[in-house]
Amino acid sequence: MRNVKVLGPGCKRCDAAVQMVKDAAAQAGVEVTIEKVTDYAEIAGYGIASTPGLVVDGKVVHASGLPKAADIARWIAA
Repeated sequence: MRNVKVLGPGCKRCDAAVQMVKDAAAQAGVEVTIEKVTDYAEIAGYGIASTPGLVVDGKVVHASGLPKAADIARWIAA
């Protein structure tokens, strides 16, 4: 099971990132837990200045804008 954190204030792009992670996990047949992190201090603790950001199993894999679906699929399957 993968632990994915979506870092951001809860904007439309953040919500879209959550849905993209859900879709990629479903297609890959991988179980994920998704946590939405909206606390700015916690987001900054990951070194993220522009959101949304994605953290997979404790590792920052993306920051600033929506990632490509193919990238999410690769991060989830890795």
